[in-house]
Amino acid sequence: MSKGKFALGALIGAAAGVVAGVLTAPKSGKETRADIKNKANELKSEASVQAEKAKAQADKVVKNAKSTAENYKGRATRAMESAKKEFKDETKK
Repeated sequence: MSKGKFALGALIGAAAGVVAGVLTAPKSGKETRADIKNKANELKSEASVQAEKAKAQADKVVKNAKSTAENYKGRATRAMESAKKEFKDETKK
């Protein structure tokens, strides 16, 4: 299981636990709504942090993939040039 899926599952589980706890607590409706609003804001902030981390990780993966692709492109170009040169040399003999 990837870290991202685990973190998302933990976040959803925590949210469900908080909602269940708030709804079963012996508080007035006004207090319960305030608690839900506060917890929703906290979870929203945490989700934003996690989204930024995921975006940074995705950017890193894309950068590495582009770098690898450029490396292979360079190798292929050099191999093609070498093959052309060898072919020309062979045809001159």
